[in-house]
Amino acid sequence: MVDSDRRTYLKATGSAAAALTLAGCTGGGDGGSSSTTGGTTSGSGETAIVAGTAPGFPPFEMVENGDLVGFDIDLLEAVVEQSDGYTLKEWQQYEFDSLTGALTTNKIDVIAAGLSIKEKRKKVMAFSDPYWESNQAILVRKGSSFQPQSLSDLAGHGVGAQSGTTGESQVQDLIDKGTLTDSNYNPYSNYVLAVTDLENGNIDAVVLDSPVADTFVSQRDVVVSTVVETGEQYAFGLRKGSDSLVSGLNGGLQAVKNNGTYADLKTKWFASATTTTTTTGGDNSSE
Repeated sequence: MVDSDRRTYLKATGSAAAALTLAGCTGGGDGGSSSTTGGTTSGSGETAIVAGTAPGFPPFEMVENGDLVGFDIDLLEAVVEQSDGYTLKEWQQYEFDSLTGALTTNKIDVIAAGLSIKEKRKKVMAFSDPYWESNQAILVRKGSSFQPQSLSDLAGHGVGAQSGTTGESQVQDLIDKGTLTDSNYNPYSNYVLAVTDLENGNIDAVVLDSPVADTFVSQRDVVVSTVVETGEQYAFGLRKGSDSLVSGLNGGLQAVKNNGTYADLKTKWFASATTTTTTTGGDNSSE
């Protein structure tokens, strides 16, 4: 894991980056090049990389008391520390569906945002080895008589999901099949906003990743009505051609699994999801 001084530095630079526009810096096509997104090779020969994420996807990434925190944040920092030849320069925050563009235009070097490996995404980015498996869940208000047991049960109801996520693709499939109409669907920039609308009765259900749904259940007046088996795998997203960086992160990921850090982070973020999730209206989210 990063030490406390480096954690403080990363938080400070991450907060500053959050205020930046998407007008970016230079970037190397290979993570092993002498210059990446605003970073240069240090005297020790290590290459500084910039990470992008999308808060509003607890407990993977979220903003608490102005700080960027979460499982993905801790995991990537630990992975980079264990990688060969790389250091983490800063975090930048985007809306989830802007992360791919930030990556492919060299504004960031790696995406750590509960990103599912998908064939469509493989056409525009490379992936690390997977680090998490997930399914989709249907979230409803606690005490509601509406308890859908399948996606098709959402017919005629207001449904929310985060733009660009697997949850949205599941809803879009229902629209394409005629099960839902466009007017039934409410897209959100992050799941915190979607769940708030669910609690307030503005929609009847939210479709989202099951571990994130479990976190909201522990914090909000919502329950999971059913889980849809999708067998997704999360991985870090990287630019195509960045073979050196992919290899470095895969080595670091294996190292944190071997030394017990990965298990410790799972316990920290998933054993009891009791922290309060916050986000600002302009902050971003994930899948």
